Amino acid sequence: MRRSAVLRVALAAVALLAGVVPVVRAISGALPERPLPAAITDPVLARSDYLENCGGCHGIHGLSAPAQLPELRNRVGWFMCTPGARAYLVRLPNIAHSRISDNQQLADLLNFVVFGLGGDSVPPGTQPYTAAEVTRERQFALSAASLKKERARYVEEAIRMCRAPVAMRLLFPQAAADKIRR
Repeated sequence: MRRSAVLRVALAAVALLAGVVPVVRAISGALPERPLPAAITDPVLARSDYLENCGGCHGIHGLSAPAQLPELRNRVGWFMCTPGARAYLVRLPNIAHSRISDNQQLADLLNFVVFGLGGDSVPPGTQPYTAAEVTRERQFALSAASLKKERARYVEEAIRMCRAPVAMRLLFPQAAADKIRR
């Protein structure tokens, strides 16, 4: 992690503990500048939910490397190009079994991830998740054993049907650069 990012996170923690500013404002430089859809009922809560529930592994910027988790920044939107891939995001175990029991709040979190972190990977005209969609898809949670297989299937579908970059086959783009250097 770069020194400025570490400093920003440390300052955010101090500010939060001191009660001076909300954590979302304290690390605002780490959050997407792209406008979020109006369907998100509480954008501040959606960002906070992402940071609390996802940011530890996927990174506060959506950049997970070097963790062996898929990078979200400018990539997660490709999963919105087919109905199956879209459902896959809701069915991920940490989403489907989330402690966030309110389905609208979980839809807001997913919309923050897709539209806030997905950048240009979000296909034009993509509709935000709804509470009804989250309610429907949560009941079909994937198991840890099926995650890699399902992800690979939907990545291939996005490459074939939506012209997603072949680098999507890798968990994070840096892996491509590392392979080339070897």
